Amino acid sequence: MEATPEPGERLPDALDRIEAAVTAGQADLQALGFWRAVAVIKRDPVLIEAHADQVGRIDGAAFRSNLRPLFAVWLGNAVLLLGVAFGAFALILAHLMPSATYTEPSPQFVVGVACLVAGLVWSVAVHCPAHWVFGRIVGIRFTAYSFGGPFPPRPGLKTDYATYLRTPPGRRAWFHASGAIATKSAPFLALLLAPWALIPWWSVLGLLGLGVLQIATDVLFSVKTSDWKKFRREMAVARAVAAG
Repeated sequence: MEATPEPGERLPDALDRIEAAVTAGQADLQALGFWRAVAVIKRDPVLIEAHADQVGRIDGAAFRSNLRPLFAVWLGNAVLLLGVAFGAFALILAHLMPSATYTEPSPQFVVGVACLVAGLVWSVAVHCPAHWVFGRIVGIRFTAYSFGGPFPPRPGLKTDYATYLRTPPGRRAWFHASGAIATKSAPFLALLLAPWALIPWWSVLGLLGLGVLQIATDVLFSVKTSDWKKFRREMAVARAVAAG
């Protein structure tokens, strides 16, 4: 008999019950026992093959039932890549400043602001595209962009959960890590690419501080609630699958 998310309930029956409840308008997947069922499915390739499509339907329907605004994947990627391009433009401007002929504001001030802007913008703009690129490489597909999280709201990229389940757990883990790594690397990359002959000390400290702050928040919070929590969860699944 298949393992079950509820005592005495077969997995196919549980998924049918959950899908019917979501179709009827109940979108609290945790309360319905959906994630317990998914945890069982993840550890068995046979169950993944049998139930991935239904799990994907349930997850997608529950996500869409939330009244958040949704945006096409191509549109979200385009807007965020414009942000990446804007950060690159800021750094190009910083490198062009030594040849500027005006003195107010000073070239050094403009360089400092431009480098800080690049680090800040990249920290936001590279996160989801990094997930998208790595996800596409390992076989994960995506359905929409949305905004969520604590204030200020951040862009989020919704996975097609059926393709997510069919991706090996180790690759799922690094998919989650990819966005976090890209975000934390952004201010250090901006600093590395800055014109060192003109960048002021306060801009260097600002970029270093931003990078260290983001790493600290990952250590304190993300391992419990966000990307690194999911990374650890999927690595645990990978170990369980490897152990048989």
